Amino acid sequence: MSRAGLTPALVVQEAARLSDERGFDSLSLAMVAARLGVATPSLYKHVDGLPGLRREVALLGVNDIGACLQRAAVGRSGPDALRATADAYRRYAHAHPGRYAALQQMPRWAGAEVELSHDPVTVLAAVLRGFDIPEERMVHAIRALRSGLHGFVDLEMRGGFGLPEDVNESYALVVEGFVRVFRSWSASG
Repeated sequence: MSRAGLTPALVVQEAARLSDERGFDSLSLAMVAARLGVATPSLYKHVDGLPGLRREVALLGVNDIGACLQRAAVGRSGPDALRATADAYRRYAHAHPGRYAALQQMPRWAGAEVELSHDPVTVLAAVLRGFDIPEERMVHAIRALRSGLHGFVDLEMRGGFGLPEDVNESYALVVEGFVRVFRSWSASG
């Protein structure tokens, strides 16, 4: 089995789609090969085995969510930008659960050469600058925001909210909590 025109980008895109459909943890070279109609060994011409494929899916996810957050933030500042990027973050995670799971593993490749066209952390930092948070506190603000958004989305996606109250309202309250906190961070210096 061979397929003309197969490229690393096509292999990674298909792996990302499969991750979204079946879960990042279940991703295998055999699954991708079957979907592409090629023999599994032929994928080694395009990706560095399963670890390389997983890394590329994670990198794709990081760039995708970064672009999504950037689009949401454009033309907005302060609380409006934070609300829009938080909503975009949640939508991305639900629309692409496999890529979202993959991008959570990007820190393991932090020492590797990683080229990001749309770094989500850079976007969040730009959004938070609209709150006049002092630079020496920016890393803490980014970590707080990322962990809060991720924690909520992760619990939601795993079915962790079983009570009947509206989950959308809960998420909005979390985001408004961040708006208030970040306003006070800038005021307290």
